[in-house]
Amino acid sequence: TQSTWGRFSDIMVRTRWFIGLRRFTSSSLSTRLQGHVPIKPYLNLKALKENLSEIEVNVSRRKTNADPQRAAALFDQTTKLNFELDKLRAQRNNIAKSGKTNRDQSLKDEGKALKEKIMEMEKMYLELNNELEHLALQIPNETHPDVPIGDESHAHVLHVNGDKPEFEFPPQDHVRLGDRLQWFDGVAGAKVSGHKFTYFKNEAVLLELALVHWSLSRVASRGYTPIITPELVRPIVVEGCGFHPRGQSSQIYTVDNNELCLIGTSEIPLAGMYSNTVLPAAQLPLKMVAFSHCFRTEAGAAGLDTKGIYRLHQFSKVEMFTLCLPEDSEKLHREMLEIEMDLYKELGLHFKVLDMPTEELGAAAYRKYDIEAWMPGRGSYGEISSTSNCTDYQSRRLNIRFRRTPPGQKVNYSLPFVHTLNGTACAVPRMLLALMETYQNGDGSISVPSVLRPWMGDLETIKPRQAEHDSSSSE
Repeated sequence: TQSTWGRFSDIMVRTRWFIGLRRFTSSSLSTRLQGHVPIKPYLNLKALKENLSEIEVNVSRRKTNADPQRAAALFDQTTKLNFELDKLRAQRNNIAKSGKTNRDQSLKDEGKALKEKIMEMEKMYLELNNELEHLALQIPNETHPDVPIGDESHAHVLHVNGDKPEFEFPPQDHVRLGDRLQWFDGVAGAKVSGHKFTYFKNEAVLLELALVHWSLSRVASRGYTPIITPELVRPIVVEGCGFHPRGQSSQIYTVDNNELCLIGTSEIPLAGMYSNTVLPAAQLPLKMVAFSHCFRTEAGAAGLDTKGIYRLHQFSKVEMFTLCLPEDSEKLHREMLEIEMDLYKELGLHFKVLDMPTEELGAAAYRKYDIEAWMPGRGSYGEISSTSNCTDYQSRRLNIRFRRTPPGQKVNYSLPFVHTLNGTACAVPRMLLALMETYQNGDGSISVPSVLRPWMGDLETIKPRQAEHDSSSSE
């Protein structure tokens, strides 16, 4: 499905409205960007104006802070101002030409006055344009017509896998289990790095590496190229993916005295890898699976899941990412979901698949599926995975295009934007938590799922190191 931004490709306005990208493309930074070429977003602002009512409804349903009405008004202002500037520049050029043969002082005075007026109007244009840039980039993607409207409680359950595990003893949560196994040290993590950082120890380390190797190999066998990405990226790439690198609500860590950010997901560097790129259609889809560490500030999550490893500032993750033709994105989105489901079925987890509602989509997603696993010790479901179809939202901001012209044929100068998709194969802490609570035994030991045993030296059971009454170190 082609987005509103894509319906007017013939009148696509290259972003002269986005001069400089105020915060991130100073002259020194621009020369350092990929190929010494700045990454410029290609947003169809005329389409925004012509579809304003539709976009306002979408913004309201997604509960974002975007202001499309103000952006449309600024588009009108900058368009009018640019037209007036063109006329004034033409007048000044004519006066300059006349001055070569006519040395009348009045012509010189008129030319000087025009120059001052042009400089004043250019300053006004730049200020309005900077505001327009900021507002336009905050407008979210369109929404799939089948997406439920509302908050998380309106999510549609699409599938339930298996039954909740039953125990002949009261199941413990992962915090208590982790204490007895001596797997996590949140006290030391807080001392060294702060709250919601932890040390993984003993078999927890082996299980993390087993999960990473297992999920990478499974996804790679489905045609995805394994990649390890940089974990520091430029803010313009973060913003191009629909995340906000600045502000109180930002989930992104920035590095002081550097124009760099720590990634919250490897989706960001994978998308950035193809910025300012035109891909032959025959090479699509490009399917990748990446391992990285992820860093999130968890802004707005104070007081939520403060114990244990459910919500951490740093964690390991295996992520799928795809660039594809627009007509293939919905099919490949379903494929990505099927891969996730197959992985968690192999692990023997009880889980449900949710079609997430409008208020849970974020900025970039056109449609998003979440998978929540049952966590017996918590007595509730917890999110372990999601997959999103972002259509051309990210590719327009990062300038990732494709060309359909086959070799030897007449060149087709139309360069549409690819669609991007992402999906979590394995977010280690959540997966480890679900496995601990699902595979726990009455004596506090953990049975290793059969599919992970080859990566664990064929270890079948991990026994606790502490008696149940010993003190906790994981909180």
